[in-house]
Amino acid sequence: MSYHNMRGFGVRGVADARTFDAWLGEAVVDPATREEALRRWTSAPAARACHPREEHLLPLMVVTGAAGSDAASLPFRGDVLGVRVSAIHYA
Repeated sequence: MSYHNMRGFGVRGVADARTFDAWLGEAVVDPATREEALRRWTSAPAARACHPREEHLLPLMVVTGAAGSDAASLPFRGDVLGVRVSAIHYA
């Protein structure tokens, strides 16, 4: 999940969620650069506002590593509980 700040759901998290989600979507697309981008995720705009703790973002890191150079897509990108979230798929 590209957003996991339980206190920020709703109006409070709208701008941060859209900002981080946009960054994350761009970060995973290019297999040549995504590992480095994800390694530095805490430097991404609104990163800690969207993920105060990293445990809900770590599964994405594992799956991305397993994907290697597989293409990434975002089969779902929409609003859930008032904030933007995306699902990332590798194939």
